[in-house]
Amino acid sequence: MIAAICISFAGLLLAGMPIAVILVITTAMALVFFTSTPLHIIPQQLFNALDKFVLLAVPFFILAGAIMTRGSIAKRLVAFVNALVGWFPGGLAMAGILACIFFAAISGSSPATVVAIGSVMIPALIKGGYGERFSLGLITVSGSLGIVIPPSIPMILYCLVMNVSVAEMFMAGVLPGLLIGGCLMAHTYVVAKKHDWRIETRASLSEVVRTAKEGSWALFLPFLVLGGIYSGIFTPTEAAAVSVVYALAVEMFIYREFGFREITPICREAAVLSACLLFILSCAMTFIWLLTAEQIPQQLADVIIRHISNPWMFLLTVNILFLILGCFVDDVSAMLILAPLFLETLNRYQIDLVHFGVVMVLNIQLGMLTPPFGLNLFVSSGITGKPLMTIARGVAPFLAIMLLCLLVITYVPWISLVLPDLFLR
Repeated sequence: MIAAICISFAGLLLAGMPIAVILVITTAMALVFFTSTPLHIIPQQLFNALDKFVLLAVPFFILAGAIMTRGSIAKRLVAFVNALVGWFPGGLAMAGILACIFFAAISGSSPATVVAIGSVMIPALIKGGYGERFSLGLITVSGSLGIVIPPSIPMILYCLVMNVSVAEMFMAGVLPGLLIGGCLMAHTYVVAKKHDWRIETRASLSEVVRTAKEGSWALFLPFLVLGGIYSGIFTPTEAAAVSVVYALAVEMFIYREFGFREITPICREAAVLSACLLFILSCAMTFIWLLTAEQIPQQLADVIIRHISNPWMFLLTVNILFLILGCFVDDVSAMLILAPLFLETLNRYQIDLVHFGVVMVLNIQLGMLTPPFGLNLFVSSGITGKPLMTIARGVAPFLAIMLLCLLVITYVPWISLVLPDLFLR
């Protein structure tokens, strides 16, 4: 059965079929030819996969991100962080990185972060003399922090398929996200000093206070959502709903740069994206059900442990596998399919599932930055009108930083686990 599943999966993938359809067809073929299970189990499993309360967080966070992308929250965040750090060498670029970190902690979406911050910062950076390639690459890479810093939609999906606490995963993503952001800022400082990029006039204290007041409603949202989750006031799903109501109220009634006529297209956009993600998830969960029923994860664990002597080599192999897959397959789909396959192996090697989840999310982040299927490359190209290869060339110098951070976080589990261990375990 395993050989037949691999061959059919690879053949359908080469034929260009969508990954969700491939999963359903492969499951159906395995049931017909290798088991006596009736096919009506497939729609039952598709339904069961989505019959989870935590999944309501996905469309809510997507909708909140869409609302804030259309509104003025991003502009106010940029104005505040630019007043704080704009006078440093490379300060405007650092402001872009900080704005991406703040917006990531609001939206939970990498593409939304690139759209919201990139549409403001990329033209400003180019106008400020930072160079087109550097500006495109920096914001495209910084926007990918949207799936590392909580709340993160891929983290929610990982928790569902691996039965991990969403609150622990969210907390585990904080330090890795800040580490990556800090490395990007350090690199920006060095490059700015090397090229002697001009420094913005230092903002006065009154200017900092003014921009802080104007952006205070936006700055409060991450504390509301994450603080509510970690304190136990509400669940991650309820936090997602709160973020929608809060973002809508702020944009419509406080900032007043958002009207009722925008609600319908925003809801339509969020509904389409949510449906795509949830359909892929339901198909992946059905495929996982088949693999689990046939005890394939246990067989895979036996093979891995027989050929890989220690957990560190296993983690390196997984990273290499996902970096390769990221060039051919959507990394979120790859995570949903492969992570449960490795569950038995992770248990035998005693690798923490939360730490492994952070490693998976970092691999997804890299997959969003590498052609030909890097989603952030397409998003950045769409908002700037620049060719895809121009964006990819701008991103390339930053990939070395991302790979270094991936290796450090992979082999120093403390970075991911210290906060969950301290506050939630």
